[in-house]
Amino acid sequence: MKTADPDDRALAARALAGDQAAYGALMQRHRDAVYRLARGAIGDPDEALDITQESFVAAFAALARYDASRPFRVWIARITLNKCRDWGRRRAVRRFFAFAKPIDDALDIAAPDATPEDAARSIQEVARINAAIATLPANLKDVLLLRTIEQMSQADAAQVLGVTEKAVETRLYRARAKLAQILTD
Repeated sequence: MKTADPDDRALAARALAGDQAAYGALMQRHRDAVYRLARGAIGDPDEALDITQESFVAAFAALARYDASRPFRVWIARITLNKCRDWGRRRAVRRFFAFAKPIDDALDIAAPDATPEDAARSIQEVARINAAIATLPANLKDVLLLRTIEQMSQADAAQVLGVTEKAVETRLYRARAKLAQILTD
């Protein structure tokens, strides 16, 4: 079994003892991965920012229950997926409050040698893939995001999802097949 990063373990212990800077360092280290996971799971960049914040607040509140023998990354990923599921249940209400433009609109900077048409096609293709991923069932989408986007090992993904490594392998195969089918239709 893979053990926690010693730095994460030490930071978690210091944060539990009241060192806010240590928890800030944990957030700094894992926030991009948490955001990518949330964005991939729900498909909305603005809501993913909220879920990222909620995930770290929940993790701080539950820090006493963190098992330092396990990777912090796996623990925070599980919290994030739970927050995404909570968001999914409240989605109809939350849509009412989502007024801001996606932050990614400001990040879409084309390569200097790309033509405007190429850049537009690339943006459209990424949007099409993200939309296709969003239509996958949660059990397939979660595995796909953890293994391909977050590049977690099969063992870590299994730990996050509470399933066997074989289940992760099977679900990843099914997710890729379903995604390919959606994208060819």
